[in-house]
Amino acid sequence: MASLNRCCIGALFMFVCLMPLSLIQTHPLQAEELPKEEKEVQGGRAPVTEEATGVKGIATYYAKRYNGRKTTSGERYRPEKLTAAHPNLPLGTKVKVVNLDNENEVVVRVNDRCRRRKVPIIDLSTAAARKLGFLGRGMARVHITRLEDDPS
Repeated sequence: MASLNRCCIGALFMFVCLMPLSLIQTHPLQAEELPKEEKEVQGGRAPVTEEATGVKGIATYYAKRYNGRKTTSGERYRPEKLTAAHPNLPLGTKVKVVNLDNENEVVVRVNDRCRRRKVPIIDLSTAAARKLGFLGRGMARVHITRLEDDPS
């Protein structure tokens, strides 16, 4: 009788502990694409999309464990190169990233993908993070601007 009572107490304990986990809602790993904001230029001219003016967001940098791994473009990640991962810019696009805290800037080439998030984000190489001055902190507030392709 005592062993049956212990078994019931154990089962009840497991049920009570696992019940909050069943109430947690799960969300997909990638956020849905947000509609692009349009900003009007003074004087009533045509609206300018955020691609032309850039977007504020968060920059992080690759962890050491990614050194030498293949990126989405097929090339290997090298921390000394000025490269980046972005969720939706075309591979090979050059992007100017400006640190909003200290006004340091760097131009990087997108060669990898990162998962989509609600806040615009870019993952930078170690060299790019060093130039922007946030290497020890892990992340920084930045302004990301897509550069036009040169015809040369």
